[in-house]
Amino acid sequence: MRTIAIPVTEGMLHFELGIALEVLGSPPQDVRREDWYDVTLCGPRPVVVGPFRLQPDAGLDRLATARTVVVPGWADVDVPPPPELVEALRAAHTNGARLLSLCTGAFVLAAAGLLDGRRATTHWVHTDVLARRYPDVRVDPDVLYVEDGDVLTSAGKAAALDLCLHLIRLDHGSAVANAAARRLVVAPHREGGQAQFIRAAVPPRDDHPLQTVLPWAMQRLDQPLTVEDLARRASVTTRTLSRHFVAATGTSPSKWLHAQRIRRAQELLETSSDSVEAIAAATGMGTATTLRRHFKRTIGVPPDVYRRTFNRVGEAAGDPVPTHG
Repeated sequence: MRTIAIPVTEGMLHFELGIALEVLGSPPQDVRREDWYDVTLCGPRPVVVGPFRLQPDAGLDRLATARTVVVPGWADVDVPPPPELVEALRAAHTNGARLLSLCTGAFVLAAAGLLDGRRATTHWVHTDVLARRYPDVRVDPDVLYVEDGDVLTSAGKAAALDLCLHLIRLDHGSAVANAAARRLVVAPHREGGQAQFIRAAVPPRDDHPLQTVLPWAMQRLDQPLTVEDLARRASVTTRTLSRHFVAATGTSPSKWLHAQRIRRAQELLETSSDSVEAIAAATGMGTATTLRRHFKRTIGVPPDVYRRTFNRVGEAAGDPVPTHG
């Protein structure tokens, strides 16, 4: 899981390349270098990317042996990627590599035929072009990033950062992803299904209803909060609350609440030995059965599998991590 290859050729965007190197190349505090990713820049020759001249560490053939390949943004979507890059990406995927594209890097994956039949996204300015040029790709223009099996694509620059943090969450768990986010001084997690284009990305005034509602709700996730509860706290109607939520977060109040409960469950599964029943109560899910159902639907694995993967409580003392309900 540790090997990451980043192809670098003429025509790539240096900002997205820098995001991948910064987020994935440096472990957060308290994570050992040997437990972190081994990132390699791969290219056929020295290359100029934006204002920088880069010397790749290995050739493009290294992509075929990497566990994950991250394709930075592509500067001109009307210019096809070089055939040697296309072939190297195909070989990597054939050999089982997980593929990520950042921003317009989706055009590179699409040119290689690796997005055919898959759901994908790119920067909202270019989604129409991607859909017209590659009709076999199911382009979703309204999301931050998409995970379709072993191929992941992101929207613009900030969403590229979100996707890299999502990758860390998949491989190392939410606690490590949150530590990486703290190092970068960014929000720890944005759901991939959030809207790309939000007119008011944050509440615009100190007296905005969500300024007090969001932290209030985060402190009460163990309670059976409803949208009506949030509206009462904000002293607005549920319709007005929903409008504020969509404008400020890109999602509805109910979806936001659900996402926060799942995130809290992840943290508790990683950092505690609490039973699934206790975690269900602490996250407002009610019962272990409800938590298991929603957790598996959202994360893709049951809580006990997630805990075995990411929980280290008791390992130092040689105690098994409890997985029973």
